[in-house]
Amino acid sequence: MQEKALAGIYCIDTFGTITVRISFGEDKERQIIQRLGRGDASAMDDLYALAADKLAGVCARYISAEADRKDILQESFIKIFTRIGSFDYRGHGSLMAWMTRIVVNESLLWLRQRQRDCFVQTVADVPDDVADDPPDTTALSEDELLSAVQALPPGYRAVFNLYVVEGKSHQEISRLLHIKPDTSASQLHRAKRLLAANIYQLIRKKQ
Repeated sequence: MQEKALAGIYCIDTFGTITVRISFGEDKERQIIQRLGRGDASAMDDLYALAADKLAGVCARYISAEADRKDILQESFIKIFTRIGSFDYRGHGSLMAWMTRIVVNESLLWLRQRQRDCFVQTVADVPDDVADDPPDTTALSEDELLSAVQALPPGYRAVFNLYVVEGKSHQEISRLLHIKPDTSASQLHRAKRLLAANIYQLIRKKQ
């Protein structure tokens, strides 16, 4: 899957403020849920067609390699289809929010199993001289902004996404990643500084 397709649902309006555009029409959402409830097998195909690219973008926040993202997305859809009967529809957007949580959890599980120490890692070259003011990202494309986030080390990227995008507290992140709240806060601080440095570097290249 091309990164350009992923970037369309993951854009940074200003540093530290991220808008994630993940939704499809309320009528379409209701229809698919009703069809799934009736056991309509074709509804699974339709749900996959509507949501796969969007959920691949969610996975790309946490996982860099495309081959790994495909495996995680496949496992996520298996869980989505096997658990859809227990899903409680709570209005427009609730289905995508529920599926997003599954993909995030599967991505974090993958990281814990294969890169166990990544959530407590430190990077020696996190810059100390980055300006306190957030960089002006208006000159950068969504593709470039996504690449700046994906360039973060896995542990930094996970904490950054959970805190900034998913809106989790450090207490919640500590439980999800099996780290201390103070470690989560430290990782977030380092992630923001490193991300700012990545963005400033992209801006300089365009000047």
